[in-house]
Formats: sequence, structure tokens, C-alpha cells
Amino acid sequence: MKYRKLGANGPVISTVGFGAWGISGRDWGNTDDDKSRKAIGAALEAGVTFIDTADVYGFGHSEELIREVLDGRSDRDKIVIATKAGNDFYPFRGQEHKTTPINADYSVKHLVFAAEQSLKRLNVEALDILQLHSPDLEILERDEPWTALEKLKKDGKIKHAGWSVQSFKETEQAHILERHHQLLDVIQVRYNLLERKAEEVLFPMAIKFGTGVIVRIPLLFGFLSGKFSRSATFGDNDHRRFNLSPEKLETYLKDLERCQPIFDQYPQYSMAQLSLRFCISHPACHTVIPGGKTPEQVNENIVASELDFIPFEKYNF
Repeated sequence: MKYRKLGANGPVISTVGFGAWGISGRDWGNTDDDKSRKAIGAALEAGVTFIDTADVYGFGHSEELIREVLDGRSDRDKIVIATKAGNDFYPFRGQEHKTTPINADYSVKHLVFAAEQSLKRLNVEALDILQLHSPDLEILERDEPWTALEKLKKDGKIKHAGWSVQSFKETEQAHILERHHQLLDVIQVRYNLLERKAEEVLFPMAIKFGTGVIVRIPLLFGFLSGKFSRSATFGDNDHRRFNLSPEKLETYLKDLERCQPIFDQYPQYSMAQLSLRFCISHPACHTVIPGGKTPEQVNENIVASELDFIPFEKYNF
């Protein structure tokens, strides 16, 4: 495993992290908590020192599982946890929902409350990184989200401030980074072999300001693992029935054809490993956060950290 500083102000972390949405028990179909704990444990044993989660993942369950695994570990202080807030799920607890309801609240009151709840669930004195959870532009233009992050930093409840950029709005929202780069230590961005809009404006800006970049959806919800065909289907409690609908799968499969040369050039590595390596090969990107429901998936993913000899720049995708 290789390590890199998360931007000018961030901590040193592993270049392959652990994305903890899939283990949350919501939105990804049925999950097994015991397997999830083993997956987190496998990541830590392999040298992963960065875990990304959110308060809304499983209505707090993802954060709780992370704490359960970390409690008692001698290397606990070396593990960096990034969480997110801004979707007020608290009114929905105890209700039945096949997928997580959206209830945006980026007020100072809610973000401070949400941070305090995450502190309790993770059993820490300060959150390593708190990110605004993909708000739309209208919310980002308000003062309150930024006032909240400033307050939380000043009060010592968060060490680093972050912003998870809304999917497919990487250029439209880029000016927000320019406006708030002195406060923002980290941004999280949707980026993968087939979705590269962030390269145009946002990544050059992040390099300019020394902003840490976390890459999410690097395997496109599992599509870039090579395991889904045109006939793939997902249950009612799995968000991929929308995000990998038959129509989207058809488009992605066509787009994937242009990447085939690199898969053919390195047949000893899986499509997932090469796809992850592509993401962290960009000079703006510091870490990638694939999900992993099992130790086997985790152990496959971490290989990408070592593949820095692959010259992606020579391929014209």
C-alpha cells in the first residue's frame, strides 16, 4: 500500500481507501454485518488508513460498524475517517423505506447537530473530515453551510472541512471551490474511466489551491468490475436499479469499448484494479474509495495502489 498527503492541509492517507456506503444496510440490497466488519478489518490489515462514510448511510449504521471494528485496535489513531452531513434522516428513523429519503438541511443548527451525533457514533473527540453531502448549487450559494463548517472547525469538532461535489455538476459548481478554497481542505468528486467531467475545470482548480481530492464512484457502482451485463437487474432496495438501469447499462457498455486497449495490455490485472488505478493516476487525485462488502473484494481493490507503473497518459480514452 502506498500513502499520500490529502492535499496541502490534509492528513497522510492510503491511496486506496474504503468506501462505507455499501456496508450500511441500506440502498445496496441486503448486507451482512459480520461480513461487513470482516471487510473493514481486511482493509485495515492490508494497510488502508482512510475510510469514507456519511451519517445518512444506514441512518448511522455505517458509522457504528466502523466504530465497532476500530474500538480496541492499537492503530486506531492512524485511521482517518471522513464522514458527511446535510441529509436530515432523523425524522425517518423507525420507518420502512426501500431506499433512503432525501431531506436536505444545511442549516447551521442541523450541521452542528449532525456532527455531534457522528462524534458519538464514531466515539471520537473530533471528526477527521466532515464533508457537505452533495448539496445543490442553490444551497451552496447560501452562507449557512460555510458558517457551520467554520464554527465546527473553530470549536474543535472537526479537523478538516470538506465538500462532496454533486454528481454531474463538477463544472457548474467549480466556482464554489474558488470562493471557499481557504476553508475547504478536501473535496470529494465523482470520477471514473467513463465519467471524466472533473478533468476540465475542477481538477485544475484543486491543483491550483492544493485541495485534497477524494474520488468516489470509481467503479461506477460496480459496473467497472466487469461483472454486469446488459441483463443485470437489482432489487427494490438497491439504488442501482436506477443508477444502472438497462438504458444506462447500454450506454456504459458502449462507452467501455474505448477502454479495451488498456484491459488487453494488462490482462494480469482485473478491470476493477485498472479502473481504480486510472483514478489515482490523475495528479489532482489523492485517494480512491471503492466499496467492499467482503474481504475478497477489498483485497482485489487494494492492488491498485501499487500499479503506478502503468502509463495511462499514453492511452487516448
